[in-house]
Amino acid sequence: MCTGACSKFVAIPLYILAAVSVVCNIMLFFPDFKMDYAEAEKEGENQITPEVKYMGGLVGGGIMALIPAIHIHLTSANKCCANRCGMFLSIGFAAAGVVGAVYSLSVAALGLANGPMCLYPSEKGFIWGTPFVNSNGSYLSDKDMWKWCILPENVVQFNTGLFSTLLVAACVQLGLCFIQMVNGLFGCICGTCSGKE
Repeated sequence: MCTGACSKFVAIPLYILAAVSVVCNIMLFFPDFKMDYAEAEKEGENQITPEVKYMGGLVGGGIMALIPAIHIHLTSANKCCANRCGMFLSIGFAAAGVVGAVYSLSVAALGLANGPMCLYPSEKGFIWGTPFVNSNGSYLSDKDMWKWCILPENVVQFNTGLFSTLLVAACVQLGLCFIQMVNGLFGCICGTCSGKE
């Protein structure tokens, strides 16, 4: 496979994964698909999972993957970037994508490990907090624990689904950016098969 064609193979999934990451991160701000919790957060009441505010999907999996995807896609075209210099630059852009993917992966893993912010019963009555923070992620396999969260409804399933999607997207982005770093190295050394070096 030509290095230019490989770049297109890497760039197109990066666009899709960046969009998925951004959408997942935005959706996490609206548990139970309601704006009430985001509005309460705006008024100073902590009702949104802290890891959502780190913006791992928006910044890491979104913007930091989209910028390399654009340059990597340009290296696949027979235009200005389809040369050895463009392939060399794609290594740096892919490295930025790796950093973004690692950030998104870390935030998603932390969000899964700590669990969601919800209203749950405690010794002091009903309080907002993260009841699973000390469970070492064991709440993920124990569905009886999910009933601890009263509000937002089904927040454990909501957060688990979206953070898992972010985790998988970040892993795939990480793999694609590593592939592009190797591809960029070959394109820099051997050329891009475009006839224009």
